[in-house]
Amino acid sequence: MPRWKALPEELDPQIREFTGQLRRLVDRSGLSIAAVADRTGYSKTSWERYLNGRLLAPRGAIVALGEVTGTNQAHLNTMWELAERAWSRAEMRHDMTMEAIRITQARAALDEAGGPRGHGRSRPSGAVGTAGPAAGGGGSPSVPAQRGSVPRVPQQPQAGPGAAPGHGLPPAVAFAAGLGGQQPPPTRRDGGGGRRTAVIAAVVVGVLLAVTGAVLLIGPDDDSEGAGAAKTPSPTPTASAPVLPAGVECSGSTCAGQDPEDMGCGGEHVRTLSSATVGTSVIEVRYSETCAAAWARITKAAPGDVVEITAGDAGQNGTADATAAAYTPMVAVKRTADVRACATLTSGTQGCTAEASE
Repeated sequence: MPRWKALPEELDPQIREFTGQLRRLVDRSGLSIAAVADRTGYSKTSWERYLNGRLLAPRGAIVALGEVTGTNQAHLNTMWELAERAWSRAEMRHDMTMEAIRITQARAALDEAGGPRGHGRSRPSGAVGTAGPAAGGGGSPSVPAQRGSVPRVPQQPQAGPGAAPGHGLPPAVAFAAGLGGQQPPPTRRDGGGGRRTAVIAAVVVGVLLAVTGAVLLIGPDDDSEGAGAAKTPSPTPTASAPVLPAGVECSGSTCAGQDPEDMGCGGEHVRTLSSATVGTSVIEVRYSETCAAAWARITKAAPGDVVEITAGDAGQNGTADATAAAYTPMVAVKRTADVRACATLTSGTQGCTAEASE
């Protein structure tokens, strides 16, 4: 069974050549992908993506691979720069394609939303139209009210089919409100009824204008329960989780017992706090300030050699396999001075790192 999967057909030729070169370097080194991950500080999952053409390896990973395999760094950097330009061009083409798709979808949605609805035709938001005939009348259908338009005057009780607009209001009020009423006939000067009607009409019109102005100021939706609920400010959280870089999945106590590579704590986020040689093996305390966690690593080990990491009362251990290397799960770290790595070899030899400084 071939060691490597076939590269994607759509891969840029420059990236394809660079990925093939990385595969040849790994093949010549005789290392497994897990061993490459352990020695470079980049996770096994990341290297599988790099070597299968699904992701361009960052410069740091290339530098680390060159050190592990003894490859000329200048040659690798030149190939990486060419591949990085090709990758950027491919991403730009992808972004332009997605942007065109989004524009097409937005235009289609706008055309659909702006089309005719039912038997009526929408009117521009904010336009003031004349009131249509009362429900049940024989006129043309009413125009749906648009958000931001002048609020409709509440309909008055109607006498039946074919009733004229403004039925039920005094003639003077209906005429002043523009509801189709006729101007009232002049009243006799010697009676008080005409003056009373004029006063009532003025009062009613004033009330209608005041109500309309209040609705316009408040907005058509502000009297609903939903709007009131929306205005209620949400409580400010008293504590928030730390903002982690992309790819980092844990911090502090949430990292305890987790694999550092799976959680994204390796690579550029890790450094060696301390190291020691035990027999022929090398043990290290690997610490990620971003994750506030540490783990121990052993290299040049024999199968069965055990490495342990401790931080205060917490501890984790790992056992070397045929790759001659191993690392432990993580422990949360509050003080780097409390972290120490120890090894117990199959030969019986034991040893630990010195205490790290703050």
